[in-house]
Amino acid sequence: MNRKKNVLSIIGKLAIIVLLFIEIYPIIWLLLSSLKGPNEFATNSMLALPKGFYFKNYLDAWNIGKMNIFFKNSVISVFSALIVIICFSVPAAFAIEKMKWKLSKVALMLFLSGIMIPVQVVLIPLFLIYKQVGLLNSLWSLIITYSAFGLPLSIYLLTGYFKSIPNELMEAALIDGCSIYTMFYHIIVPLIKNALVIIITVEFLFNWNDLIFSMTFISNLKLKTVQTGLMYFTGEKGQKEWGPIFASTVIGMVPTLLLYFGLNKVIIKGMTAGSVKG
Repeated sequence: MNRKKNVLSIIGKLAIIVLLFIEIYPIIWLLLSSLKGPNEFATNSMLALPKGFYFKNYLDAWNIGKMNIFFKNSVISVFSALIVIICFSVPAAFAIEKMKWKLSKVALMLFLSGIMIPVQVVLIPLFLIYKQVGLLNSLWSLIITYSAFGLPLSIYLLTGYFKSIPNELMEAALIDGCSIYTMFYHIIVPLIKNALVIIITVEFLFNWNDLIFSMTFISNLKLKTVQTGLMYFTGEKGQKEWGPIFASTVIGMVPTLLLYFGLNKVIIKGMTAGSVKG
């Protein structure tokens, strides 16, 4: 029996190692490829290790490839949308779940219906609306769209977290003299810190990696975001330069990796919250 358990344990560990290799290898290959010199892509195999560390690829990607502009546009649009999502979803979810009123369930269902709307269905209507109001080729079109699509999921997730907060805690705070606003900002919001981190992470990943909205609403190259900007990457003479292209891809990945590794413990706590009773 013990021998069987040991065999299964070894098989499980080997499977984990294989899965880790499958997940990590593309990132390592991309990082190494971004450090290759311009001649190495033509003379050596794509799987060959770089002969040196050609950091000029990153300078070319940032300046010649206009990644400095694309990166700034992504930061402005994504983080502006995150601020809107957090500022509106937290009080909305609190009002729906804790401040019981006649149409609270109807309001929740309306927000949930937004999750079921396919992105492709609203592209043409949004394009026509933005064209009429003059928001095409503007970062506002991305900020509004990211916020609108992020709110339903965020409100849905937050209502579940608010449901786990006992009403007695709120009643005790109100009895002690707290106003509803003081109780909300100083007692309730700190309790959903992990949920906020999960929402920020999920919405950041969706919006930072967005391609379809940016491709549809933005045609001005100076307003392109990171993901769409990579499609227009060319060298000084208009040719494809793979070293700077790979370097641009690495630059686009950095915020995502930093966000995850910086908030890793909080993300795990937030994802496992409520999974165990008692």
